Amino acid sequence: MHSALNRAQAVFGFFTTVALFVAGVAALSVLLYPADDAKALVALKDVKVIKGRPNYYSSRKEEYAQMRFDLDADLSPLFNWNTKQIFVYVYASYSSSSNPSTSHLPNSESIIWDTIISAPESPYSLAALQSRFFPSSSASSSSRGANKKRTPKASGKKAAKEPGHLRLRDQRSKYQIGDITGRMAERGNVTLNVGWNVQPWVGALWWSPRSGAVPRTVGDAGQSKAFDLPALKKKTPPAAAAGEKKASV
Repeated sequence: MHSALNRAQAVFGFFTTVALFVAGVAALSVLLYPADDAKALVALKDVKVIKGRPNYYSSRKEEYAQMRFDLDADLSPLFNWNTKQIFVYVYASYSSSSNPSTSHLPNSESIIWDTIISAPESPYSLAALQSRFFPSSSASSSSRGANKKRTPKASGKKAAKEPGHLRLRDQRSKYQIGDITGRMAERGNVTLNVGWNVQPWVGALWWSPRSGAVPRTVGDAGQSKAFDLPALKKKTPPAAAAGEKKASV
């Protein structure tokens, strides 16, 4: 007869085989429902080039660009039963050098803003099933009290939007962009682009169009109109500022 250890190994091997098969089916089932309606629009609102230390650990002063933008995105088609979260980012594509003779070089790309959109909680998750079949009396009483307190304030609010909708106005970039040369002013042919990365519970990562990675989703990843970075913004000397202030008085 088999020992207890042999039986445990057989049960564990059968469990892992079944789990791998179910995971493979879940990953491949996404191919039957491709997401082809995701879209995004991005537009530049303001840009300026400053000279200073872009980070606290920077050893020298250099030029860097700060931007503000508007973003409208509908990424709800990217959510399905296998989606854990979506990583959304806005990146700037600009010429690698301010010298027009180097226009043949590939453009540089730098992320200026990003966020993570988590998938809504499934009604079959462990927390949802626990609250459904094993509700706690203390938790229910506290939630009832919280609902009573929040009801007057929440009565005038709209219902929560479907996950994946973004509407940002005059959004400030999280990260400034720079160059190894330390010069960023008057760079030409700059565009803002929207990208995303669909991170599933199991399976391959799906990327946005124009990302260069595979597999890619089908949709309209936003791209702004081309623009040029302005000249370096110079600080007004203290003496000149004081003279202007006296003249205005």
